[in-house]
Amino acid sequence: MSSDQNPQQEQEPGTEDRGEILLDVIGQQCPLPVLRARKRLLRLEPGDLLRVFASDPVARIDMPHFCAEAGHEIIEIRDRGTWIEFLIRRGDQVSDEEDLLAKPVKSL
Repeated sequence: MSSDQNPQQEQEPGTEDRGEILLDVIGQQCPLPVLRARKRLLRLEPGDLLRVFASDPVARIDMPHFCAEAGHEIIEIRDRGTWIEFLIRRGDQVSDEEDLLAKPVKSL
């Protein structure tokens, strides 16, 4: 018998892979991609992954900015030609929705 461990056995308890949620906002224009991602992220548990497909070129700027402000982590951004793919990990200490709404638009 081999003494190699299964990589799944090396995970810490409670960190099992829950997969990822897909959000397709291709064809939607600013601010809808970010607003829909925000709404979906609020329903996820901390650490869950959200993969977003967006065609609005402004999302390349808006999505990372939103994630930084709200406490989420951008894991990856891929340019797919006519659309952009974002992989986002929901943060542990995300800003409350009311906190975001109370901020002036300039500070977001």
